[in-house]
Amino acid sequence: MKFDLKSTDPKSQARAGEITTDHGVIETPIFMPVGTAGTVKGVHQTELKNEVNPDIILGNTYHLYLRPKLEILEAAGGLHKFMNWDRNILTDSGGYQVYSLSGRRKINEEGVKFKSHIDGSMHFFTPENVMEIQRTIGADIIMAFDECTPYPCDYNYAKRSMHMTHRWLDRCMNHLENLPFKYGFEQTFFPIVQGSTYKDLRKQSAEYIANAGAQGNAIGGLSVGEPAEEMYAMTEVVTAILPEDKPRYLMGVGTPVNILENIALGIDMFDCVMPTRNARNGMLFTAHGSINIKNKKWEKDFSAIDDMGITYVDTLYSKAYLRHLFVSKEMLGKQIASIHNLGFYVWLTREARKHILAGDFRDWKDKMVKQMDKRL
Repeated sequence: MKFDLKSTDPKSQARAGEITTDHGVIETPIFMPVGTAGTVKGVHQTELKNEVNPDIILGNTYHLYLRPKLEILEAAGGLHKFMNWDRNILTDSGGYQVYSLSGRRKINEEGVKFKSHIDGSMHFFTPENVMEIQRTIGADIIMAFDECTPYPCDYNYAKRSMHMTHRWLDRCMNHLENLPFKYGFEQTFFPIVQGSTYKDLRKQSAEYIANAGAQGNAIGGLSVGEPAEEMYAMTEVVTAILPEDKPRYLMGVGTPVNILENIALGIDMFDCVMPTRNARNGMLFTAHGSINIKNKKWEKDFSAIDDMGITYVDTLYSKAYLRHLFVSKEMLGKQIASIHNLGFYVWLTREARKHILAGDFRDWKDKMVKQMDKRL
């Protein structure tokens, strides 16, 4: 992997760059649609590629490991071929799923024992076998195995967890040295900063991760229920320490406003289930604010879903028609809303990039935040 920093905003820490892998160029800042189990929910690959048009999507190690299982993915030649996606893929390590399975897992120094949400079978993740699993899945960017702490989190627990995450990182990196690539292209490894919402822990963790010398770095354990101001404060602490010449990935974030504010703090990469999850519930994101398309006020509104025309669905269908689909519980409604929201998120990061390159990002960001914070 290669990262080229193209420009920084004069009034903020925002950056525009390019990540180059064996599957192509990723222009940053970038939003990565979440394809948990080898699919971005409700959107087939042709629309994902031609309408949403992201440079990279995300897959989930925990879910892909359980289903379709590694032997299927390996027989297919890796996740790219299995799902017919020829652009970049990033896989998380399963650490967030470990966090979310609080009633079904046990954590110790060796790793995490957990019960499958599918059939109740028992499994064990370690830093070593998670590296092997991600090699087999075959993503372009793979993540260290970490523990994502909840919010709120006791200081002493957060400290112990952070140090264990660092020890797990060392084990991941040691094991990767002896693991060959499987499918004829390279994989890039990102470690993950932890430390909950404690500045001293975040500083320690950022320094440890920076010293690991990986090709890129991630920030985890945020967007887990803490106030946005605390998220921004932790991000600012960490980005001041992580090296400028390597990409920075803020995991699981967030709303459009969250994304713009974190771009201003120096973040390059984002992912979140919010655009598709909210879409399936009838919540649309636009540059003018958010829309609950199920509200009666849209019943006779025959204007386009979004006047920006970011994807074809925005001009092809009216708000009234989309509301009708939701009220009628037609699957097409969720599909249209998902394409719109994903397209908007990718468009938003691409617009941010344009304004960083133009040198007026801060002013544009402040205007956009005010607009997008409205409920229409």
